[in-house]
Amino acid sequence: MNNSGQHPIPQEAFDWYDAYAHGDIDRRTFLARLAALGVAASAVSGLLPNYALAEQVSFNDPDIVARYQIFPSPDGHGEGRGYLVAPREVEGSLPVVLVIHENRGLNPYVKDVARRLAKAGYLALAPDALYPLGGYPGNDDEGRTMQRSMDRSKIEQDFIAAARFLKAHEQGNGKLGAVGFCFGGYVVNMLAAVVPELLDAGVPFYGTPASDTLWGNIRGPLMVQLGELDKRVNATWPDYEAALKAADVPYEMHMYPAANHGFHNDSTARYDEAAASLAWQRTLDFFSANLTA
Repeated sequence: MNNSGQHPIPQEAFDWYDAYAHGDIDRRTFLARLAALGVAASAVSGLLPNYALAEQVSFNDPDIVARYQIFPSPDGHGEGRGYLVAPREVEGSLPVVLVIHENRGLNPYVKDVARRLAKAGYLALAPDALYPLGGYPGNDDEGRTMQRSMDRSKIEQDFIAAARFLKAHEQGNGKLGAVGFCFGGYVVNMLAAVVPELLDAGVPFYGTPASDTLWGNIRGPLMVQLGELDKRVNATWPDYEAALKAADVPYEMHMYPAANHGFHNDSTARYDEAAASLAWQRTLDFFSANLTA
């Protein structure tokens, strides 16, 4: 894992992994490029997720209660399902946070993020976009293929439905936050633009913005988390920032030096412990300021 910003794996390998993870090249091409670069097999395995590394909060943690929750999604796939996690000891109502996965379904890393939020005192719901096809299949390659096969507009409606369900939850205090990673970061930006009345605080991690035709709807506040080496997503930021400024949307952006796309995901070699820890503390502080007051 990367703790210092210095990688034993060449930067080209991280860039190619990003292209592979987003469907720009296939697995065979990705592996062939790594072989041509002379990347060792052990390094290749480090690029691919090892979810045993990503558990910071056990599903057996005595301080939380986790279960699966069905919610209605009339404009999406009819219904959705998510991983709902709450603090075991609850006094009064809770701030609520929607946790949105990458482009491969609800994998163990994102479920762990939901548990981290519950440990911090939030009611967290992490929907699985793949639920209509049976749910996350247990590996990212298949999950990515499944998600790519689905109607993206219906997936977006499922997340909007999840946001509505969670904001109105009987344990909630009526204030909704959302945090998402990669595709999930895009969904946070989409929620901010499509249903701004629902979202009280949004934290997109390395996510692209919604369509620029929707930017005028955004109210914020937003906390945008970006990795310095993430050229693909960072290229979208200047225009997005200009629109947020023009609309007087409250936002802050944090750029993490020498960090790659996916730097918060502690299951792969893209993980940057220092950047991830700082970004997560900033996220918790942002939610505390906007959801608990």
